[in-house]
Amino acid sequence: MNRAQLEHLIRAASAICGERDLIILGSQAILGQFPDAPRTLRVSAEADLYPRDRPDLADLIDGAIGELSMFHDRFGYYAQGVGPNTAILPAGWQARLVPICGLETQGATGWCLEIHDLLLSKYVPFREKDEAYILEAIRLRLVRRSKLLALVPTMPIGADQQARITAQICRHFRLPRSSMKA
Repeated sequence: MNRAQLEHLIRAASAICGERDLIILGSQAILGQFPDAPRTLRVSAEADLYPRDRPDLADLIDGAIGELSMFHDRFGYYAQGVGPNTAILPAGWQARLVPICGLETQGATGWCLEIHDLLLSKYVPFREKDEAYILEAIRLRLVRRSKLLALVPTMPIGADQQARITAQICRHFRLPRSSMKA
């Protein structure tokens, strides 16, 4: 997915649910802060999103422009309607959201996770694809170790999970750059 495609999804989702503000979670949120993000960080054909003030309308979006919809068949990308509890995020994440709005979104705003919040949300489930994404963002120097580490204690997870994430961050930043290929 690229920035123009995400803008299209924001525009379409807003028209479907009648809400102007949408929260963008998941890997494609990177397009808010980095509109020209490398292809290696834009491999997903989906954008996880929900209406900020009406998350209950996410199913409406999912049904209209979600996976296997006519929209998906026509354009090759889709929106996945999710809820606010889909991602576990550090305290204050809402204040760090990066907006996508303009003519291309027809007045709607897609509020994208800031890169550090995005990566920390991926450290929680820590699937193989999450680690590959994290390592690529680190390799590209899109994040700072110190900021990631400062945010970990603000995450609404147990101390053992915070310790695991802190150890993983330290390990990832110690790896030689050449071994961080995604």
